[in-house]
Amino acid sequence: MSRKIFEKTLTSNDTGRTGSHQVGVHIPKSLVELLEMLPSLDPSQKNPSVEIDCTDQDGRIWRFKYIYYNNSRHSPTGTRDEFRITRMTGFFRRVNANPGDTLQIVATRGSLQYNISVISAAVQRAGESVGSQNERIRLRGWRRVH
Repeated sequence: MSRKIFEKTLTSNDTGRTGSHQVGVHIPKSLVELLEMLPSLDPSQKNPSVEIDCTDQDGRIWRFKYIYYNNSRHSPTGTRDEFRITRMTGFFRRVNANPGDTLQIVATRGSLQYNISVISAAVQRAGESVGSQNERIRLRGWRRVH
């Protein structure tokens, strides 16, 4: 089985600091590798979703909602066509996530088990190790760690 690590630099909107009603992260359609690791969602349904369980660094299991907002495909007035992981408010509060911190999701192909963590920007600036010895590519937004 193939294990992959994906990271996203958190924004104020991701963490709910802007007052958004549903805290969570957007997953661009271009991030095919991550979308393939998540459960399949049927685009013929309007806004299909599934709950996913993610285990944090302390072994606590968090249940998030993975949803494909696709009302633009089902309604002439629809405007959304995007994937999101939502219901993350409690997790982000527990780990004291801030804009600039890094959300890390570890996924294994063929498994619906995910590991999730937040690495603080302060730790990253201090040059401490961020998880593994893999070479890391730093980009804005989401990135796969090689």
